Amino acid sequence: MLMPVVIYYVVIHYFPIYGVIIAFKEYSPLKGFLGSDWVGVKHFVDFFNSYYFWTLLRNTVIISFYDLIFGFPAPIILALILNEITQLRFKRFVQTISYLPHFISLVVIVGMILDFVARDGLVNQLIAALTGQAIPFMQKPEWFRTIYIASNIWQTVGWGSIIYLAALTSISPELYEAARVDGATRWSQLWHITIPGITPTIVIMLILRVGDMMSVGHEKIILMYNPAIYETADVISTFIYRKGLLEMNYSYSAAVGLFNSIINFILLVTVNQIARRSGNSLW
Repeated sequence: MLMPVVIYYVVIHYFPIYGVIIAFKEYSPLKGFLGSDWVGVKHFVDFFNSYYFWTLLRNTVIISFYDLIFGFPAPIILALILNEITQLRFKRFVQTISYLPHFISLVVIVGMILDFVARDGLVNQLIAALTGQAIPFMQKPEWFRTIYIASNIWQTVGWGSIIYLAALTSISPELYEAARVDGATRWSQLWHITIPGITPTIVIMLILRVGDMMSVGHEKIILMYNPAIYETADVISTFIYRKGLLEMNYSYSAAVGLFNSIINFILLVTVNQIARRSGNSLW
């Protein structure tokens, strides 16, 4: 039963690591991985000295940080709210509605977002009704991060709450009964029983989120951005896509991708070490 999973990770995740060597070569498809000429850390130096480096790094860190601050707590808050709802029919309705965006194609999701924030879209119709002037959201760089983070929360909050709802079911009902006997309010029960009960799950999910912090999904950004908002929308993953697939500069894009992965690895190990002090960690 374990073999299909092992084969999947070996073939899809571990075997391709061999290709990382092209980050230190001037890769040519005709010469292959082994036949291409070694150039050492040339591509890394070129990237660090390039005009794009600080812009890409800043945009990636800011978007990732905002997503962590606003996006990570959202499923936890939703799970806590759903846990307090006693009407099962209404609770299931809310869950179903919040889960739906997860199952919609990303292309459709982005199409909906662009329609909502278009000059004649729903959002601008409401703004124009209140202020008399529409906002060209997708032509203003300062609005991109807000739109990206808000749409990300809408898309993932319901599905992300499932794991916290599962963790909430593991808390013994006897703890709540004892707390009520002692006169604890619902807020006290939430603060002293519910949140501590799901803290291990929150810590593990936080470690995984921080370990993937620099890997801002390029698919959604590529579908959303345009030259007018490159200033705030262009991140490391979209830069890798352009250099590697569009410009076919494989070695350079591999070097940038390796740099990004190393930063993610450092963040993962660091946060895990900090979490170990609380007794909850991945290893």
